[in-house]
Amino acid sequence: MTCPPPAYGAWFVPMLSPGGTTTRVYRPSSEVADELRAALEAGVSAQDAAGDLAASRRSFERAYQLAEQAGQVQAMAGAAVGLAGLWVREHRTVTGAVRLEARLQHVLSLLDPRSSLGLRVRARLAGEADYVRGEHAAVLAVLSEARAAGDAVPLAEALSIAHHCLLGPDHVRLRQELATDLIKASFRTGRRSDLLMGLLWQTVDAYCAGDPHAGRCLGELRDQLTCEPHLAVGFVVSAMDVMLAIRAGQLAVAESLAGSCAASGAAAGDVDCDWWSGAQLVTIRWYQGRLAELLPTLHDRAHSAELSVVDDSSVAALAVAAALAGDRRTAASSLASLRGQDLSGLSRSSSWLVTMNGVVEAAHLLADAELAAEAYRLLRPYAGLPMIGSLGITCFGSTHHALGVAALTAGELDGAIDHLRAAVRHNLALAHWPAVVASRQRLAQAHALRGGPADADAARRERDAARTEATQLGLPLLGLLPPVPGQLAEHHPQPVAQCARAGRKWQLAWQNRSVLVEDSVGMLHLAVLIANPRQEIRAADLTAGLPDQPERARVAVGKAIRRALGRVTEADAAIGEHLRQTVHTGVRCSYWPS
Repeated sequence: MTCPPPAYGAWFVPMLSPGGTTTRVYRPSSEVADELRAALEAGVSAQDAAGDLAASRRSFERAYQLAEQAGQVQAMAGAAVGLAGLWVREHRTVTGAVRLEARLQHVLSLLDPRSSLGLRVRARLAGEADYVRGEHAAVLAVLSEARAAGDAVPLAEALSIAHHCLLGPDHVRLRQELATDLIKASFRTGRRSDLLMGLLWQTVDAYCAGDPHAGRCLGELRDQLTCEPHLAVGFVVSAMDVMLAIRAGQLAVAESLAGSCAASGAAAGDVDCDWWSGAQLVTIRWYQGRLAELLPTLHDRAHSAELSVVDDSSVAALAVAAALAGDRRTAASSLASLRGQDLSGLSRSSSWLVTMNGVVEAAHLLADAELAAEAYRLLRPYAGLPMIGSLGITCFGSTHHALGVAALTAGELDGAIDHLRAAVRHNLALAHWPAVVASRQRLAQAHALRGGPADADAARRERDAARTEATQLGLPLLGLLPPVPGQLAEHHPQPVAQCARAGRKWQLAWQNRSVLVEDSVGMLHLAVLIANPRQEIRAADLTAGLPDQPERARVAVGKAIRRALGRVTEADAAIGEHLRQTVHTGVRCSYWPS
């Protein structure tokens, strides 16, 4: 049966039935107009006042559907702009991104492109396209028009969108100017979200520039959020708290805060809630010497459809984790996918410096001097910047460190020493203590390799300083890996065992002995303990399962380790006996060599 056309002053409106199907319901036009107005107002309130991105998307989606049925062009345009969100590229999947673009293009065809709404739609379309291409010319052109038009609302939105498209390391000064202009524009728009976004961008820029007064910017932003919370901006601030805890060397605290940060992002409906906490865990495990544990997770993340199109950091982290685990094929393949025809083709996004740090570290582990030299040339102009990820959510210390490792891998020992000295100084200024320890260790390695008259004393001095700082912070003193993974046994007796992946097996080395053991859960636990000598690690952390059941974790880990020790002893009685004497299990587990 066909439905008759609606009477004058009434519309057919799409409604979702309890069964999940969409039906068309006959409703008076005044009732629909009231619902449309309420949906738009709810979307604006959720996005601008509360920072609830999930609620704003629901409201704007309903408003767009109602406005489309009613033929209300202005309401359609406002809803489409609202659906785009606070950030650029909130819609990560191809389907979501294309749908948003189609809606924006449709409403633009119905608007005067020079009108206030027309400018807002054009700024969003230009920003979304520029962001994907790693460009900014189109959005800056619309920003110039918005400045000339004098309308505060499209100006504020164009400023924030343009800032997001310029988050790479090349545009620090321009971003600072845009953030200041956005704060100014906020007093004309009267929208609190514009002020918060301006203050947030100012804070992000300060940390990305290594500004020693960045904490003051963060403090002002905190004060605003204390007066009245904003979920989306508060999520970013909570992510910065994790980064600061990592810098302070409080890695256990940072891991706990990362969980809280993810919950904060989920409450805000932010698409990055899981990605950011994952990136933070990568950083924590990096400095704990436990990155190889995340190899399966990183493999999944690197191939996820939800990953930002301009974020290559997961692939770089996968390369490092694979190299550390002895999986050279995965490491080499990951680096090749990043490199393409030329490393310079990587998008200069907010994660570029972190990505390049991973490229350099993986190149070092694979002894790829050519790739290290290529990365060095690209990183050299940014030597004075910290390697900050995304919106200040994580930090790997000074870019001088990556340059030093690249030079070390390429055999440029004098340059490596100069960069690593600078890295120690810069990391001290950043108060990034795990990075200080890491740079001192690499500096000691470079001095030892150069072998000049004063190098032996310099290497000893840096090793001693790194050991002291690591002990004070409770950080593991990571052993320096040989140039080629898998070559664990040296010609001289080693008092500490070493363990690394060798294909699908584990290679254990101690004294002048070396043996291959089949993979197992217990061997993975042993590898973690051996990589962190004299450090107590909770059994619950080793299982990565229910932390509130320590007794269950103690039993499971103890059994797995004992089975692994039995296999080691069968393969090599001397190594097995050494580990039986030095590996301790319980609620906390450890490896204590003499």
